[in-house]
Amino acid sequence: MAGKVPPEPFRIKMVEPVHVPGAEDREKALKAGHFNMFGLRAADVYIDLLTDSGTGAMSKQQWAAIMMGDEAYAGADSFYSLKKSVKDVLGFDYTIPVHQGRAAENVVFGSLVKEGDVIPFNMPFDTTRGHVFNVGASSVDCVIDEAFDRENLHPFKGNVDLKKLEKTIARYGKDRIPFIMVTITNNSGGGQPVSLQNLRDVSAAAKKHAIPLLLDAARMAENAWFIKHREKEFADLSVGEILKETMNTADAITVSCKKDPLVNIGGLIACRTEEMYYKLTPRVILFEGFATYGGLAGRDLEALAVGLREMVNEEHLTHRIAQVRYLGELLSEGGVPCIHPIGGHAVFIDAGAFLPHIPQGSYPADVLSVEIYREGAIRGIGLGALAFENVDEKTGERTFPKLELYRLAINRRTYTNSHMEYVAETILDVYKRRESINYGLKVTYEPPVKGLKHFLAHLEPVKL
Repeated sequence: MAGKVPPEPFRIKMVEPVHVPGAEDREKALKAGHFNMFGLRAADVYIDLLTDSGTGAMSKQQWAAIMMGDEAYAGADSFYSLKKSVKDVLGFDYTIPVHQGRAAENVVFGSLVKEGDVIPFNMPFDTTRGHVFNVGASSVDCVIDEAFDRENLHPFKGNVDLKKLEKTIARYGKDRIPFIMVTITNNSGGGQPVSLQNLRDVSAAAKKHAIPLLLDAARMAENAWFIKHREKEFADLSVGEILKETMNTADAITVSCKKDPLVNIGGLIACRTEEMYYKLTPRVILFEGFATYGGLAGRDLEALAVGLREMVNEEHLTHRIAQVRYLGELLSEGGVPCIHPIGGHAVFIDAGAFLPHIPQGSYPADVLSVEIYREGAIRGIGLGALAFENVDEKTGERTFPKLELYRLAINRRTYTNSHMEYVAETILDVYKRRESINYGLKVTYEPPVKGLKHFLAHLEPVKL
């Protein structure tokens, strides 16, 4: 039986009515959205698990802080509230706010990476990969092999394989590697954490070669929670203390603050040196705003300053991660093939194993997205071939990712366990009829920018 979820460490103060649209309306919505989950209107969705980015509920302390927003263009008090939170919680001296995570990526990749560069990752996520392509660089996955084994219970499947990393550095040379980047938790591999020891080992390797180490730290608090509960030598430290130790391994971080830091909009870059700060700030001014507001209103800076402190609350994290695990266990008990261990922010279904009769080139993860929406007005997202395939520009040859996943990203402090049970029941109903799903999808339109196909693609069902 699925494990018990601890009681919510909050009570509900405001409600937003939602409803299940009828079957006919769902069909109309699928056609209007070109069978792409990004094309659906939110009003046509009952439970929206497309992303955990910016979709959570803020606390009363955050809403109160909004009233303190200082909207000065330069040097606002709200910036200094944020700067103090970053220093206290993460330990960095230099803070650059931006409007969200991909803006942080735009600033970092646009400022530090040149055409022909190579960036070792554990595994980059979709927008990160898009920014690598956008500047004419390439990425190399250095994640451990266990990441690709659905049933492997390795506690830190987001870890970097040190041998792969050293091989990559030896092959390309440090002059072509502007930095190493590790995503915590590893979203592309199923929301899997990275151990603190592994980060320390990667940091030591980076220092040996005089290469900076950056963290994509959107889900850094969840990663710290996993370290506390799975890495026994750190069990006696608080999540906040572990997070500080995690940050000590890095030269800089990019953060989508719409994830763990509990805001609906916002991002940041934090770094240790004045030299890096001044390399990054010109691009902030060009694309975001002045360096002390970075495209955010003062009220958003205040909400973020509070959210950074709230994100390490261990009652909050324990409930959140248990709720995600609860959904994963309900699905697994029904035979649905999920990535194990269940990750921190989402349940990842192995769509290739769920629909083994659909070729990867026909996008089984996105077929599964369509069928789960069709069944119960639930929106998740396919993270497989549509998102991560590579097409050789000269030959047209397609190469597919090792993982063909469908993700159910759980919004923070938003849905109840009854909602999770509805999601599980809906997906189990699809699983029971999986053999009757006899179509794939083809792309009828894709954007001309490499790496962004799944966001804007128009899809059309094709009978197999």
